[in-house]
Amino acid sequence: MASKGSLYRYEATLDRAGLALTAGGLVGGVFATVLVLIGSGAAPLELLAGFLVGAVITAMAAVAIGGPVWLLCHAFGQRGPWMAILVGALAGFALFLGGQTYGFGVFAMPVTDSETLLFRWISAVATSLILALVAALIGWTMWRVAYRRVA
Repeated sequence: MASKGSLYRYEATLDRAGLALTAGGLVGGVFATVLVLIGSGAAPLELLAGFLVGAVITAMAAVAIGGPVWLLCHAFGQRGPWMAILVGALAGFALFLGGQTYGFGVFAMPVTDSETLLFRWISAVATSLILALVAALIGWTMWRVAYRRVA
């Protein structure tokens, strides 16, 4: 289907959507590998495990979190690269922020954490902003693989 309402129209196919999911997973796997390399050195088995776990978890998150949001964007004709970057960044930010703040404060936290709650939130926002950049790159990569401009 081609998009409407933008300067350009973009079209995706099911096979390219599958390739896009693979490409997004690969970007996440490379990022996880870099983190493992920084944290524990260049042991080949650890790097391979980091890559595989990062790729699989990234692909799962893209399907579970980014997928429903992107389906809405796709249905409303918002299929451009900037929308993919925005969806990736916002989904990544929300995922990591919620993970670091006990589900945005919904779930119970240890009593000792109440003393440093402000610092937890500041740290969570800062690290989530950094990871949102990676998620934006993943969103753009997936968009670039999945969509083609049509006349």
